[in-house]
Amino acid sequence: MMMIMAIITNSSCFAATIAQLLLSLLILISICNSTPSFVSASGGVFSVNYKFAGMERSLSVLKAHDSLRHLRMLAGVDLPLGGTGRPDAVGLYYAKIGIGTPPKDYYVQVDTGSDITWVNCIQCRECPKRGYHGLELTLYDPKGSLTGKLISCDQDFCVEINGGQVSGCTANVSCLYTEVYGDGSFSIGYFVKDVVLYDRVSGDLQTKSANGSVIFGCGAGQSEDLGSSEEALDGILGFGKSNSSMISQLASSGKVKKMFAHCLDGVNGGGIFAIGHVVQPKVNTIPLVPNQPHYNVNMTAVEVGRDFLNLPTDVFEVGDKKGTIIDSGTTLAYLPEVIYDPLVKKIISWQPDLKLQTLHEQYTCFQYSGSVDDGFPNVTFHFENSLSLKVYPREYLFPFEGLWCIGWQNSGMQSRDRKDMTLLGDLVLSNKLVLYDLENQVIGWTEYNCSSSIKLQDELTGSVHLVGAHYISSACSLSTQRAIIFLLLAVLLHKIFY
Repeated sequence: MMMIMAIITNSSCFAATIAQLLLSLLILISICNSTPSFVSASGGVFSVNYKFAGMERSLSVLKAHDSLRHLRMLAGVDLPLGGTGRPDAVGLYYAKIGIGTPPKDYYVQVDTGSDITWVNCIQCRECPKRGYHGLELTLYDPKGSLTGKLISCDQDFCVEINGGQVSGCTANVSCLYTEVYGDGSFSIGYFVKDVVLYDRVSGDLQTKSANGSVIFGCGAGQSEDLGSSEEALDGILGFGKSNSSMISQLASSGKVKKMFAHCLDGVNGGGIFAIGHVVQPKVNTIPLVPNQPHYNVNMTAVEVGRDFLNLPTDVFEVGDKKGTIIDSGTTLAYLPEVIYDPLVKKIISWQPDLKLQTLHEQYTCFQYSGSVDDGFPNVTFHFENSLSLKVYPREYLFPFEGLWCIGWQNSGMQSRDRKDMTLLGDLVLSNKLVLYDLENQVIGWTEYNCSSSIKLQDELTGSVHLVGAHYISSACSLSTQRAIIFLLLAVLLHKIFY
Protein backbone atom coordinates (compact mmCIF):
# COMPACT_ATOMS: atom_id res chain seq x y z
CA MET A 1 0.00 0.00 0.00
CA MET A 2 2.88 2.41 0.74
CA MET A 3 4.39 1.71 -2.70
CA ILE A 4 1.05 2.36 -4.39
CA MET A 5 0.61 5.63 -2.51
CA ALA A 6 4.10 6.76 -3.56
CA ILE A 7 3.34 6.12 -7.21
CA ILE A 8 0.03 7.94 -6.93
CA THR A 9 1.62 11.08 -5.52
CA ASN A 10 3.87 11.33 -8.56
CA SER A 11 1.01 11.34 -11.05
CA SER A 12 -1.86 13.83 -11.01
CA CYS A 13 -3.58 11.74 -13.69
CA PHE A 14 -3.47 8.65 -11.52
CA ALA A 15 -4.64 10.70 -8.55
CA ALA A 16 -7.67 11.92 -10.44
CA THR A 17 -8.47 8.39 -11.59
CA ILE A 18 -8.17 7.01 -8.07
CA ALA A 19 -10.30 9.82 -6.69
CA GLN A 20 -13.03 8.94 -9.14
CA LEU A 21 -12.81 5.25 -8.29
CA LEU A 22 -12.87 5.90 -4.56
CA LEU A 23 -15.84 8.22 -4.98
CA SER A 24 -17.68 5.51 -6.91
CA LEU A 25 -16.76 3.00 -4.23
CA LEU A 26 -18.08 5.22 -1.44
CA ILE A 27 -21.33 5.86 -3.29
CA LEU A 28 -21.93 2.15 -3.92
CA ILE A 29 -21.07 1.18 -0.36
CA SER A 30 -23.31 3.91 1.05
CA ILE A 31 -26.17 2.66 -1.10
CA CYS A 32 -25.71 -0.89 0.15
CA ASN A 33 -25.40 0.16 3.79
CA SER A 34 -28.32 2.59 3.84
CA THR A 35 -31.32 0.92 5.48
CA PRO A 36 -34.79 2.30 6.05
CA SER A 37 -36.25 1.89 9.49
CA PHE A 38 -39.18 0.13 11.05
CA VAL A 39 -39.04 1.66 14.48
CA SER A 40 -40.73 1.45 17.86
CA ALA A 41 -40.55 3.91 20.71
CA SER A 42 -39.30 1.50 23.35
CA GLY A 43 -39.66 -0.87 20.41
CA GLY A 44 -37.70 -1.76 17.37
CA VAL A 45 -36.15 -1.06 14.02
CA PHE A 46 -36.42 -3.44 11.07
CA SER A 47 -34.65 -2.79 7.78
CA VAL A 48 -37.22 -2.38 5.03
CA ASN A 49 -37.19 -2.33 1.25
CA TYR A 50 -39.67 -1.23 -1.43
CA LYS A 51 -40.25 -3.75 -4.19
CA PHE A 52 -40.97 -1.36 -7.07
CA ALA A 53 -38.46 1.41 -6.25
CA GLY A 54 -36.75 2.65 -9.39
CA MET A 55 -39.12 0.69 -11.64
CA GLU A 56 -41.90 1.82 -13.93
CA ARG A 57 -44.99 0.70 -12.09
CA SER A 58 -46.61 -1.75 -14.51
CA LEU A 59 -50.31 -2.07 -13.81
CA SER A 60 -50.26 -5.73 -14.78
CA VAL A 61 -47.59 -6.47 -12.16
CA LEU A 62 -49.40 -4.46 -9.49
CA LYS A 63 -52.77 -6.02 -10.31
CA ALA A 64 -51.30 -9.53 -10.19
CA HIS A 65 -49.88 -8.82 -6.75
CA ASP A 66 -53.23 -7.51 -5.49
CA SER A 67 -55.25 -10.36 -6.95
CA LEU A 68 -53.18 -12.92 -5.05
CA ARG A 69 -53.25 -10.81 -1.91
CA HIS A 70 -57.04 -10.43 -1.85
CA LEU A 71 -57.46 -14.19 -2.16
CA ARG A 72 -55.56 -14.63 1.08
CA MET A 73 -57.41 -11.83 2.89
CA LEU A 74 -60.75 -13.50 2.21
CA ALA A 75 -59.54 -17.05 2.75
CA GLY A 76 -58.25 -16.08 6.19
CA VAL A 77 -61.78 -16.13 7.62
CA ASP A 78 -61.94 -19.94 7.63
CA LEU A 79 -58.41 -20.94 8.51
CA PRO A 80 -56.29 -21.16 11.69
CA LEU A 81 -53.64 -18.96 10.12
CA GLY A 82 -56.23 -16.47 8.90
CA GLY A 83 -54.93 -13.47 7.03
CA THR A 84 -51.41 -14.67 6.34
CA GLY A 85 -49.92 -14.21 2.92
CA ARG A 86 -48.65 -16.24 0.06
CA PRO A 87 -44.86 -16.64 -0.09
CA ASP A 88 -44.84 -15.89 -3.81
CA ALA A 89 -46.90 -12.69 -3.53
CA VAL A 90 -44.15 -10.31 -2.50
CA GLY A 91 -45.50 -7.17 -0.86
CA LEU A 92 -44.55 -3.66 -1.68
CA TYR A 93 -42.50 -3.37 1.50
CA TYR A 94 -40.47 -6.12 3.12
CA ALA A 95 -38.23 -6.16 6.18
CA LYS A 96 -35.15 -7.98 7.39
CA ILE A 97 -35.51 -9.32 10.93
CA GLY A 98 -33.37 -11.47 13.19
CA ILE A 99 -34.80 -14.65 14.71
CA GLY A 100 -33.30 -17.13 17.17
CA THR A 101 -30.20 -17.58 19.33
CA PRO A 102 -27.77 -17.13 17.71
CA PRO A 103 -29.84 -14.91 15.40
CA LYS A 104 -30.23 -15.44 11.66
CA ASP A 105 -31.63 -12.94 9.16
CA TYR A 106 -34.99 -13.43 7.44
CA TYR A 107 -36.69 -11.35 4.74
CA VAL A 108 -40.41 -11.02 5.46
CA GLN A 109 -43.26 -9.18 3.81
CA VAL A 110 -44.61 -6.36 5.98
CA ASP A 111 -48.36 -6.79 6.03
CA THR A 112 -51.03 -4.84 7.94
CA GLY A 113 -53.62 -7.22 6.48
CA SER A 114 -52.13 -10.32 8.17
CA ASP A 115 -52.22 -11.40 11.80
CA ILE A 116 -49.66 -14.20 11.92
CA THR A 117 -45.93 -13.84 11.45
CA TRP A 118 -44.39 -16.94 9.85
CA VAL A 119 -41.23 -18.09 8.10
CA ASN A 120 -40.41 -21.19 6.08
CA CYS A 121 -38.75 -23.96 8.07
CA ILE A 122 -36.03 -26.57 7.70
CA GLN A 123 -38.53 -29.36 6.94
CA CYS A 124 -39.78 -27.55 3.81
CA ARG A 125 -38.22 -29.30 0.81
CA GLU A 126 -40.26 -27.29 -1.70
CA CYS A 127 -39.30 -23.88 -0.31
CA PRO A 128 -36.99 -21.81 -2.54
CA LYS A 129 -33.42 -21.10 -1.50
CA ARG A 130 -33.36 -17.78 -3.35
CA GLY A 131 -36.14 -15.27 -3.67
CA TYR A 132 -36.97 -11.83 -4.92
CA HIS A 133 -34.02 -10.07 -6.63
CA GLY A 134 -31.78 -13.00 -5.74
CA LEU A 135 -32.15 -12.64 -1.98
CA GLU A 136 -30.61 -15.59 -0.16
CA LEU A 137 -33.43 -17.12 1.83
CA THR A 138 -33.00 -18.94 5.14
CA LEU A 139 -34.99 -21.90 6.44
CA TYR A 140 -35.68 -21.60 10.16
CA ASP A 141 -34.59 -24.53 12.33
CA PRO A 142 -36.16 -24.59 15.83
CA LYS A 143 -33.49 -27.06 17.00
CA GLY A 144 -30.77 -24.74 15.75
CA SER A 145 -31.87 -21.97 18.11
CA LEU A 146 -31.16 -22.14 21.85
CA THR A 147 -34.38 -20.20 22.49
CA GLY A 148 -36.67 -21.98 20.01
CA LYS A 149 -39.65 -23.83 21.52
CA LEU A 150 -42.54 -25.77 20.00
CA ILE A 151 -46.11 -24.68 20.76
CA SER A 152 -48.31 -27.61 21.73
CA CYS A 153 -51.96 -27.95 20.74
CA ASP A 154 -53.18 -27.59 24.32
CA GLN A 155 -51.54 -24.19 24.91
CA ASP A 156 -53.71 -21.07 25.12
CA PHE A 157 -52.37 -19.63 21.85
CA CYS A 158 -53.38 -22.71 19.88
CA VAL A 159 -56.82 -22.86 21.51
CA GLU A 160 -57.45 -19.18 20.68
CA ILE A 161 -56.17 -19.34 17.10
CA ASN A 162 -58.42 -22.35 16.43
CA GLY A 163 -61.46 -20.86 18.15
CA GLY A 164 -61.56 -23.61 20.77
CA GLN A 165 -60.00 -26.87 21.81
CA VAL A 166 -58.24 -28.73 19.02
CA SER A 167 -59.90 -32.04 18.20
CA GLY A 168 -57.72 -35.04 19.06
CA CYS A 169 -55.15 -32.95 20.93
CA THR A 170 -52.90 -34.88 23.30
CA ALA A 171 -49.90 -33.84 25.39
CA ASN A 172 -46.78 -32.69 23.49
CA VAL A 173 -48.53 -32.65 20.11
CA SER A 174 -47.61 -29.58 18.05
CA CYS A 175 -50.08 -26.83 17.21
CA LEU A 176 -50.54 -27.18 13.45
CA TYR A 177 -51.84 -24.84 10.78
CA THR A 178 -53.01 -25.28 7.21
CA GLU A 179 -53.34 -22.28 4.91
CA VAL A 180 -55.34 -22.93 1.73
CA TYR A 181 -55.67 -20.14 -0.84
CA GLY A 182 -58.38 -19.34 -3.32
CA ASP A 183 -56.37 -20.72 -6.23
CA GLY A 184 -55.87 -24.10 -4.57
CA SER A 185 -52.28 -23.56 -3.40
CA PHE A 186 -51.42 -24.13 0.23
CA SER A 187 -48.89 -23.77 3.05
CA ILE A 188 -48.76 -26.06 6.09
CA GLY A 189 -46.70 -26.03 9.27
CA TYR A 190 -46.68 -25.66 13.02
CA PHE A 191 -46.26 -22.90 15.58
CA VAL A 192 -43.06 -22.15 17.49
CA LYS A 193 -41.88 -19.50 19.92
CA ASP A 194 -38.51 -17.79 19.64
CA VAL A 195 -36.70 -14.49 20.10
CA VAL A 196 -37.12 -11.79 17.46
CA LEU A 197 -34.37 -9.16 17.37
CA TYR A 198 -34.89 -5.48 16.67
CA ASP A 199 -33.30 -2.14 17.55
CA ARG A 200 -34.82 -0.05 20.32
CA VAL A 201 -34.87 3.72 19.87
CA SER A 202 -32.41 5.22 22.34
CA GLY A 203 -32.06 8.81 21.09
CA ASP A 204 -32.45 11.05 18.06
CA LEU A 205 -31.75 8.78 15.09
CA GLN A 206 -30.05 6.32 17.48
CA THR A 207 -30.89 2.73 18.45
CA LYS A 208 -29.80 -0.07 20.78
CA SER A 209 -30.29 -3.79 20.31
CA ALA A 210 -33.40 -5.33 21.92
CA ASN A 211 -35.50 -8.46 21.56
CA GLY A 212 -38.85 -10.01 22.38
CA SER A 213 -40.28 -13.53 22.38
CA VAL A 214 -42.93 -14.08 19.70
CA ILE A 215 -45.04 -17.05 18.59
CA PHE A 216 -44.95 -17.51 14.83
CA GLY A 217 -45.66 -20.10 12.18
CA CYS A 218 -42.99 -22.53 10.99
CA GLY A 219 -43.79 -23.42 7.37
CA ALA A 220 -42.98 -27.10 6.83
CA GLY A 221 -44.48 -27.58 3.38
CA GLN A 222 -46.20 -25.85 0.50
CA SER A 223 -47.66 -26.57 -2.90
CA GLU A 224 -45.30 -26.63 -5.88
CA ASP A 225 -46.58 -23.38 -7.37
CA LEU A 226 -45.67 -21.50 -4.19
CA GLY A 227 -42.16 -22.94 -3.99
CA SER A 228 -41.29 -22.22 -7.61
CA SER A 229 -41.70 -18.46 -7.34
CA GLU A 230 -38.77 -16.22 -8.20
CA GLU A 231 -40.27 -13.50 -6.02
CA ALA A 232 -40.50 -15.47 -2.79
CA LEU A 233 -39.48 -14.19 0.64
CA ASP A 234 -38.84 -16.03 3.88
CA GLY A 235 -42.32 -15.30 5.20
CA ILE A 236 -44.76 -12.72 6.55
CA LEU A 237 -44.49 -10.06 9.28
CA GLY A 238 -48.09 -9.69 10.45
CA PHE A 239 -49.28 -6.35 11.81
CA GLY A 240 -53.02 -7.08 11.81
CA LYS A 241 -55.56 -6.43 14.57
CA SER A 242 -55.79 -9.79 16.32
CA ASN A 243 -54.01 -10.93 19.47
CA SER A 244 -51.75 -13.20 17.40
CA SER A 245 -50.13 -10.38 15.41
CA MET A 246 -46.57 -9.19 16.00
CA ILE A 247 -47.69 -5.83 17.38
CA SER A 248 -50.20 -7.46 19.77
CA GLN A 249 -47.69 -9.98 21.10
CA LEU A 250 -44.98 -7.38 21.71
CA ALA A 251 -47.56 -5.13 23.41
CA SER A 252 -48.88 -7.93 25.65
CA SER A 253 -45.35 -8.57 26.92
CA GLY A 254 -44.92 -4.88 27.76
CA LYS A 255 -42.31 -4.28 25.06
CA VAL A 256 -44.32 -1.64 23.17
CA LYS A 257 -47.64 0.17 23.08
CA LYS A 258 -50.23 -1.24 20.72
CA MET A 259 -49.85 1.54 18.19
CA PHE A 260 -47.78 2.02 15.06
CA ALA A 261 -47.51 4.26 12.00
CA HIS A 262 -46.11 4.02 8.49
CA CYS A 263 -45.10 6.58 5.92
CA LEU A 264 -44.51 4.92 2.54
CA ASP A 265 -42.41 6.81 0.04
CA GLY A 266 -44.05 5.93 -3.26
CA VAL A 267 -41.40 7.69 -5.36
CA ASN A 268 -38.06 6.66 -3.86
CA GLY A 269 -39.15 3.60 -1.93
CA GLY A 270 -38.61 2.80 1.73
CA GLY A 271 -39.93 5.24 4.28
CA ILE A 272 -40.80 4.96 7.96
CA PHE A 273 -42.63 2.28 9.95
CA ALA A 274 -42.76 3.20 13.63
CA ILE A 275 -44.11 1.20 16.56
CA GLY A 276 -44.97 3.63 19.32
CA HIS A 277 -46.63 6.92 20.14
CA VAL A 278 -46.19 9.45 17.30
CA VAL A 279 -46.26 13.00 18.71
CA GLN A 280 -45.19 14.84 15.55
CA PRO A 281 -46.77 15.35 13.10
CA LYS A 282 -50.22 15.64 14.64
CA VAL A 283 -52.68 13.22 13.10
CA ASN A 284 -56.49 13.45 13.16
CA THR A 285 -58.15 10.07 13.70
CA ILE A 286 -61.46 8.26 13.21
CA PRO A 287 -62.81 5.15 14.97
CA LEU A 288 -62.14 1.73 13.52
CA VAL A 289 -65.30 -0.18 12.69
CA PRO A 290 -65.68 -2.73 15.53
CA ASN A 291 -65.86 -6.49 15.05
CA GLN A 292 -64.12 -6.43 11.66
CA PRO A 293 -61.06 -8.56 10.87
CA HIS A 294 -59.18 -5.77 9.06
CA TYR A 295 -58.65 -2.02 9.50
CA ASN A 296 -62.14 -0.95 8.40
CA VAL A 297 -63.39 2.66 8.47
CA ASN A 298 -66.61 4.50 7.59
CA MET A 299 -66.43 6.42 4.30
CA THR A 300 -69.13 9.06 3.77
CA ALA A 301 -68.51 10.65 0.34
CA VAL A 302 -66.29 10.85 -2.74
CA GLU A 303 -65.32 14.22 -4.25
CA VAL A 304 -63.80 14.75 -7.70
CA GLY A 305 -62.35 18.22 -8.10
CA ARG A 306 -65.02 20.28 -6.32
CA ASP A 307 -67.96 18.03 -7.23
CA PHE A 308 -69.33 15.30 -4.99
CA LEU A 309 -70.39 12.07 -6.68
CA ASN A 310 -74.10 11.29 -6.39
CA LEU A 311 -73.90 7.83 -4.83
CA PRO A 312 -76.48 5.56 -3.17
CA THR A 313 -76.19 5.69 0.61
CA ASP A 314 -75.96 1.92 1.03
CA VAL A 315 -72.64 1.85 -0.84
CA PHE A 316 -70.95 3.00 2.37
CA GLU A 317 -72.55 0.35 4.57
CA VAL A 318 -70.23 -1.79 6.64
CA GLY A 319 -70.56 -5.47 7.28
CA ASP A 320 -69.46 -8.80 5.89
CA LYS A 321 -67.22 -8.08 2.87
CA LYS A 322 -68.41 -4.47 2.79
CA GLY A 323 -67.08 -1.15 4.06
CA THR A 324 -63.69 0.47 3.44
CA ILE A 325 -60.45 -1.33 4.27
CA ILE A 326 -57.15 0.54 4.80
CA ASP A 327 -54.30 -1.76 3.79
CA SER A 328 -50.74 -0.77 2.87
CA GLY A 329 -50.01 -4.26 1.56
CA THR A 330 -52.39 -3.80 -1.38
CA THR A 331 -50.94 -1.93 -4.35
CA LEU A 332 -53.85 -0.19 -6.07
CA ALA A 333 -57.32 0.96 -4.92
CA TYR A 334 -60.45 -1.13 -5.48
CA LEU A 335 -63.92 0.43 -5.60
CA PRO A 336 -67.42 -1.01 -6.06
CA GLU A 337 -68.84 -0.52 -9.54
CA VAL A 338 -71.34 2.09 -8.28
CA ILE A 339 -68.38 4.26 -7.22
CA TYR A 340 -65.88 3.27 -9.92
CA ASP A 341 -68.06 4.10 -12.96
CA PRO A 342 -69.06 7.69 -12.02
CA LEU A 343 -65.56 8.37 -10.64
CA VAL A 344 -63.79 7.45 -13.87
CA LYS A 345 -66.43 9.22 -15.97
CA LYS A 346 -65.95 12.42 -13.97
CA ILE A 347 -62.16 12.26 -14.25
CA ILE A 348 -62.27 11.76 -18.02
CA SER A 349 -64.76 14.64 -18.43
CA TRP A 350 -61.93 17.05 -17.62
CA GLN A 351 -60.38 16.13 -20.97
CA PRO A 352 -63.36 15.40 -23.31
CA ASP A 353 -61.15 14.97 -26.38
CA LEU A 354 -59.25 11.99 -24.97
CA LYS A 355 -59.32 8.78 -26.99
CA LEU A 356 -59.70 6.00 -24.46
CA GLN A 357 -58.15 2.60 -24.92
CA THR A 358 -58.66 -0.58 -22.94
CA LEU A 359 -55.45 -2.50 -22.43
CA HIS A 360 -55.41 -6.18 -21.47
CA GLU A 361 -59.22 -6.05 -21.21
CA GLN A 362 -59.13 -4.19 -17.90
CA TYR A 363 -57.09 -0.97 -17.94
CA THR A 364 -58.57 2.35 -19.08
CA CYS A 365 -55.75 4.28 -20.75
CA PHE A 366 -55.15 7.31 -22.97
CA GLN A 367 -52.48 9.48 -24.51
CA TYR A 368 -51.78 12.80 -22.81
CA SER A 369 -48.73 15.02 -23.26
CA GLY A 370 -49.39 17.72 -20.67
CA SER A 371 -49.01 17.78 -16.89
CA VAL A 372 -51.51 15.35 -15.40
CA ASP A 373 -51.71 17.40 -12.19
CA ASP A 374 -52.80 20.42 -14.24
CA GLY A 375 -55.11 18.51 -16.57
CA PHE A 376 -57.01 16.23 -14.18
CA PRO A 377 -58.84 16.64 -10.84
CA ASN A 378 -57.84 15.62 -7.36
CA VAL A 379 -59.93 12.83 -5.86
CA THR A 380 -60.88 13.20 -2.19
CA PHE A 381 -62.39 10.49 -0.03
CA HIS A 382 -64.38 11.79 2.94
CA PHE A 383 -64.82 9.95 6.23
CA GLU A 384 -66.57 10.58 9.51
CA ASN A 385 -65.18 13.21 11.92
CA SER A 386 -64.46 15.45 8.89
CA LEU A 387 -61.34 13.44 8.02
CA SER A 388 -60.48 13.33 4.33
CA LEU A 389 -57.89 11.63 2.15
CA LYS A 390 -56.79 13.45 -1.02
CA VAL A 391 -55.27 11.61 -3.98
CA TYR A 392 -53.50 13.62 -6.70
CA PRO A 393 -53.55 12.81 -10.44
CA ARG A 394 -49.83 11.93 -10.35
CA GLU A 395 -50.73 9.25 -7.80
CA TYR A 396 -53.81 7.67 -9.40
CA LEU A 397 -52.50 7.82 -12.99
CA PHE A 398 -49.70 5.49 -14.11
CA PRO A 399 -47.47 5.50 -17.21
CA PHE A 400 -48.01 2.18 -18.98
CA GLU A 401 -46.89 1.14 -22.48
CA GLY A 402 -46.56 4.77 -23.60
CA LEU A 403 -49.99 5.76 -22.25
CA TRP A 404 -51.46 7.07 -19.04
CA CYS A 405 -53.67 4.52 -17.26
CA ILE A 406 -56.13 4.95 -14.42
CA GLY A 407 -55.07 3.21 -11.21
CA TRP A 408 -58.58 2.91 -9.79
CA GLN A 409 -59.80 -0.65 -10.17
CA ASN A 410 -63.38 -1.92 -10.42
CA SER A 411 -63.96 -4.43 -7.63
CA GLY A 412 -67.29 -5.23 -9.29
CA MET A 413 -65.28 -7.11 -11.92
CA GLN A 414 -63.66 -9.28 -9.26
CA SER A 415 -65.10 -12.45 -7.77
CA ARG A 416 -68.47 -12.40 -6.01
CA ASP A 417 -66.72 -12.29 -2.63
CA ARG A 418 -64.90 -9.08 -3.56
CA LYS A 419 -67.67 -7.40 -5.55
CA ASP A 420 -68.62 -4.80 -2.93
CA MET A 421 -65.14 -4.31 -1.50
CA THR A 422 -63.70 -0.82 -1.10
CA LEU A 423 -60.00 -1.30 -0.47
CA LEU A 424 -57.57 1.62 -0.34
CA GLY A 425 -53.99 0.50 -0.87
CA ASP A 426 -50.63 2.06 -1.62
CA LEU A 427 -52.07 4.10 -4.50
CA VAL A 428 -53.92 6.14 -1.87
CA LEU A 429 -51.68 5.73 1.20
CA SER A 430 -48.28 6.63 -0.27
CA ASN A 431 -46.73 9.91 0.84
CA LYS A 432 -48.97 10.04 3.90
CA LEU A 433 -48.28 9.21 7.53
CA VAL A 434 -50.89 6.62 8.54
CA LEU A 435 -51.40 6.03 12.27
CA TYR A 436 -52.88 2.81 13.68
CA ASP A 437 -53.81 3.17 17.37
CA LEU A 438 -55.17 -0.14 18.65
CA GLU A 439 -55.00 1.11 22.24
CA ASN A 440 -57.88 3.47 21.42
CA GLN A 441 -59.23 1.63 18.34
CA VAL A 442 -58.70 4.56 15.97
CA ILE A 443 -56.86 5.17 12.71
CA GLY A 444 -55.81 8.40 11.01
CA TRP A 445 -53.52 9.98 8.43
CA THR A 446 -51.99 13.19 7.19
CA GLU A 447 -50.04 14.19 4.10
CA TYR A 448 -46.34 14.02 4.88
CA ASN A 449 -42.85 13.96 3.38
CA CYS A 450 -41.96 10.30 3.92
CA SER A 451 -38.26 10.93 3.29
CA SER A 452 -38.07 13.21 6.36
CA SER A 453 -38.46 12.23 10.03
CA ILE A 454 -41.14 11.94 12.71
CA LYS A 455 -41.07 12.23 16.50
CA LEU A 456 -41.90 9.36 18.83
CA GLN A 457 -42.45 9.47 22.57
CA ASP A 458 -40.78 6.75 24.63
CA GLU A 459 -43.53 5.39 26.86
CA LEU A 460 -41.01 4.29 29.49
CA THR A 461 -39.13 7.56 29.97
CA GLY A 462 -41.44 10.13 28.38
CA SER A 463 -38.59 11.43 26.21
CA VAL A 464 -39.21 12.31 22.55
CA HIS A 465 -36.87 11.11 19.80
CA LEU A 466 -36.49 11.65 16.07
CA VAL A 467 -36.98 8.69 13.76
CA GLY A 468 -35.76 9.19 10.19
CA ALA A 469 -36.39 7.49 6.87
CA HIS A 470 -33.72 5.58 4.99
CA TYR A 471 -33.52 3.47 1.88
CA ILE A 472 -31.95 0.17 0.92
CA SER A 473 -30.98 -1.45 -2.36
CA SER A 474 -32.25 -5.02 -2.34
CA ALA A 475 -29.53 -6.09 -4.74
CA CYS A 476 -26.79 -5.16 -2.28
CA SER A 477 -25.31 -7.57 0.22
CA LEU A 478 -22.00 -8.15 1.93
CA SER A 479 -20.84 -10.34 -0.94
CA THR A 480 -21.89 -7.65 -3.41
CA GLN A 481 -19.87 -5.05 -1.54
CA ARG A 482 -16.81 -7.30 -1.57
CA ALA A 483 -17.23 -7.86 -5.30
CA ILE A 484 -17.44 -4.10 -5.87
CA ILE A 485 -14.31 -3.49 -3.81
CA PHE A 486 -12.42 -6.25 -5.64
CA LEU A 487 -13.46 -4.91 -9.05
CA LEU A 488 -12.48 -1.33 -8.27
CA LEU A 489 -9.15 -2.36 -6.80
CA ALA A 490 -8.43 -4.48 -9.87
CA VAL A 491 -9.10 -1.50 -12.15
CA LEU A 492 -7.01 0.71 -9.91
CA LEU A 493 -3.99 -1.61 -9.98
CA HIS A 494 -4.30 -2.07 -13.74
CA LYS A 495 -4.18 1.69 -14.30
CA ILE A 496 -1.17 2.05 -12.00
CA PHE A 497 1.02 -0.73 -13.32
CA TYR A 498 0.00 -0.84 -16.96
